[in-house]
Amino acid sequence: MQFRDRRQAGRKLADVLRTQQEDGVLPDPVVLALPRGGVTVADEVARVLDAPLDVLVVRKIGAPFQQELGVGAIAGDHDALFDEDALDRLGLRESELTPVVERERRELRRRERLYRQDRPAPELRGRTAIVVDDGLATGGTARAALRAVRNLAPRRVVLAVPVGSPEAVDLLRPEADDVVCLHQPAAFMAVGLWYEDFEQVSDADVLETLRAAAERRPTRT
Repeated sequence: MQFRDRRQAGRKLADVLRTQQEDGVLPDPVVLALPRGGVTVADEVARVLDAPLDVLVVRKIGAPFQQELGVGAIAGDHDALFDEDALDRLGLRESELTPVVERERRELRRRERLYRQDRPAPELRGRTAIVVDDGLATGGTARAALRAVRNLAPRRVVLAVPVGSPEAVDLLRPEADDVVCLHQPAAFMAVGLWYEDFEQVSDADVLETLRAAAERRPTRT
């Protein structure tokens, strides 16, 4: 299965979630997108579910010698969540990553201010939090996101993605009440391989999507 683009993937994901909503297992949903790529997917989900859309900014913690090699992630005000196996393989200690964590936390705050535009974060207590991304590779950032959401006392936590590696999906099942993943290719390689169009999503794209979603259905705080 290959998706045409993030919008089409979001619509397919929304069809599955709408069936769950009709069955009563997604009460009072809030859709939380992982920027940037997840915002486009999540917008389609929020539209179909008639749910508010917001963002949950998560930053990957990369190895000092190779930033793209993720060894952990941070979300919200929480401590960094490290992949202990990755640290062991690379011979790294958490203390060595303090400068990286501080840098990524500053970027996380910058993006939160940019995307929210002074809007408060949505109230999740007692609601269904649906965390959406465009795909799962290792699952590290999604795991940090789910733990941050769980701390806000939602009634139910759902992770929804169009595509993901089987290993990442298995890793994340204990972190959520449900994981909805449409495609789990054995030879996963990378998220972008499963989209015909995987054009980068810009900050401007995120802001426009959030603005349009707020006009369509104002977010309840």
